Amino acid sequence: MLTFKRALMAAAVFLTMIFLVTRSHPSPGHTDDVSSSSGNSRVMADDYTKTGNNPTTPVSTSSSAGQIGNGRKGKGAQQPLADFAKAPLREKLLYQFPYDVESKFPAYIWQTWKYTPASGDFGENFRPAEASWSEKHPGFIHEVITDQVAVHLLRHLYASVPEVLEAYNALPMPVLKADFFRYLILLARGGIYSDIDTHALKPATEWLPESVPREAIGLVIGIEADPDRPDWAEWYSRRIQFCQWTIQSKPGHPVLREIVANITLETLKKKQAGTLKGFKDNKVIEFTGPAVWTDVIFDFLNDERYFDMTTSKGNITWKDFTGMTQAKKVGDVVVLPITSFSPGVQQMGAEDYDHPMAFVKHEFEGTWKPEELRHIGVTTEEQGK
Repeated sequence: MLTFKRALMAAAVFLTMIFLVTRSHPSPGHTDDVSSSSGNSRVMADDYTKTGNNPTTPVSTSSSAGQIGNGRKGKGAQQPLADFAKAPLREKLLYQFPYDVESKFPAYIWQTWKYTPASGDFGENFRPAEASWSEKHPGFIHEVITDQVAVHLLRHLYASVPEVLEAYNALPMPVLKADFFRYLILLARGGIYSDIDTHALKPATEWLPESVPREAIGLVIGIEADPDRPDWAEWYSRRIQFCQWTIQSKPGHPVLREIVANITLETLKKKQAGTLKGFKDNKVIEFTGPAVWTDVIFDFLNDERYFDMTTSKGNITWKDFTGMTQAKKVGDVVVLPITSFSPGVQQMGAEDYDHPMAFVKHEFEGTWKPEELRHIGVTTEEQGK
């Protein structure tokens, strides 16, 4: 029979167990070092760690001991709202969208188009590509966001960072907004973004090698162009160009935070100068497209705030990725070879669609206008070769 004394003792034991469980925390960790083809390596800086459920960004060696990576002073200190409103854009984005490399990749698939798949105007050419993502990823949330819905979605996600919304609304061309949207949605929610004319050939669960721990990776990208030819600069914006028609990430990744800040500040600068109205479509690639995307990624891979450079033999450059045929892990970033996201182009070492490393198929001809082909860094003449 349960007496009052026994019930009291049982309650005390139960409360003690709850207290012990809630007081325990996982130990901090950091990602492993990974060598590239040239023997160069990158070890994630010790400050690039997860503290409880609040990830921090690494601080430089000149930072004061009282500062932590999320911009707040001291552990547990609160930042007044007035100070937050005046904070630099990058600090706001970090505070609003913290990064936890040990979290799982969110099961989201994001696409954007003028119409939803339920609309008769969606486009019959796009239906097989759009359907392939749901077929290959059962259990994932798959959303095709229209331009009208994107405005309201971003207003919800970025309400506390009005500069971002001002920049998005100020962009004068749909292709600029489409570029910006992919970075914004991945920074805020993570998952996979892929252009509407891109087929999923293999599920994302097969994109990373088994040897790579998922809890150590926060960004998965592919190579769009690796033009090993003397006149490469006449056709492409960068010697190695990273693909942005398909990206997988965890929310809050520093690369996404940086490109969102970059585009936001540059847009507001152009708006104030009155140069947005006359913006030329051939400048898209440098403003929001794969050129600036590539630059931001290389800046991250060579940033001493994120990597311990004491073991490095020099900056990571295009030479570390040219001609690669297997995935390479650099810090918390995995770079896939050109075959993975650009199969079937019949140049630059890309294999065909049935190759084991072919993960998505991006349609170039028939779905892009000439100015849009220039935006991804490939001319119509180059497509015919």
